[in-house]
Amino acid sequence: MSKEIKRIGVLTSGGDAPGMNAAIRAVVRAASFHDLHVYGVFEGYKGLINGEVKRLESGDVANTLQRGGTILKTARCEEFKTKEGRNIAYETIKAYDIDGMIVIGGNGTYTGAKYFSEEFDIPFIGLPGTIDNDIWGTDYTIGYDTAINTAIEAIDKIRDTADSHNRLFFIEVMGRHAGFIALDTGIGSGAAYTFLPELDGGVSHLLDMLKKAAIRKKMFNIVVVAEGNANGSVHDLAKAVEENLKGYDTRVTTIGHMQRGGSPSAADRVLASTLGYEAVECLVKGIKNKALGIVDSRLFMCTFDEAINNRKPLNDAKIELLNVLAI
Repeated sequence: MSKEIKRIGVLTSGGDAPGMNAAIRAVVRAASFHDLHVYGVFEGYKGLINGEVKRLESGDVANTLQRGGTILKTARCEEFKTKEGRNIAYETIKAYDIDGMIVIGGNGTYTGAKYFSEEFDIPFIGLPGTIDNDIWGTDYTIGYDTAINTAIEAIDKIRDTADSHNRLFFIEVMGRHAGFIALDTGIGSGAAYTFLPELDGGVSHLLDMLKKAAIRKKMFNIVVVAEGNANGSVHDLAKAVEENLKGYDTRVTTIGHMQRGGSPSAADRVLASTLGYEAVECLVKGIKNKALGIVDSRLFMCTFDEAINNRKPLNDAKIELLNVLAI
């Protein structure tokens, strides 16, 4: 029989994502509804090892819904990857009488939760907090919607100067291993071409498209590049165009960590609030060691193993849409 939950720990780990604060707020408010105590752990798993823990009341999360980043801070922790580090973290959990943990982050966060929950009798619930949207078991991750809105807003501004000077801009967006940000940004910004980590052979295809566009007197001015694409950096791609085609004045822009920051969008606030609330409900009901998400507008649960080991594919229909609209 599951142990009664009276005290819940919550932390954010890995890269920050807009909406993490909304999730923390929902955890605290939902726990208060059930007369439970919540303890915030600072700097992710590092805080469990260092004992950086603080009781959170409803007032502590007031006016945080609209804030980007994470009030609990975040950090990566190599020590937690070791058995010795997790033993120290367990002593912290025991010292605060924490009965269950809610962790918000990506694959690394889930991996830590998986190992810890297997070694110690502490239930974990994971929430997908990453702008990359590469977590299996949810249609969207916390922070993703804000990130693509930030990227599209930046590209809209760049397009104005691209049009004014007839320049071809190569714009790098985040996505080291997955092309979700680049794909939706490419569609939403009306990019002429988009380079994704999942697709190869893009340079020759881009050159062919530019040649055909020149015949039709179509001006291409925006190319979106995922940082982890297999065809080279934005500088490499811009150089390839200038070396192989005459008349192109290329420029390079990296949007970078702007995509991580800023006030979360309405979609991210609602998603984070929903998942934060559901995480508390799961612990109260005795559900443990699950990763939560929203699939087809419904709550979805899977094991940490499933979330970690299943690769989330890009939507083929969106890729076709991207290519057709770029013609």
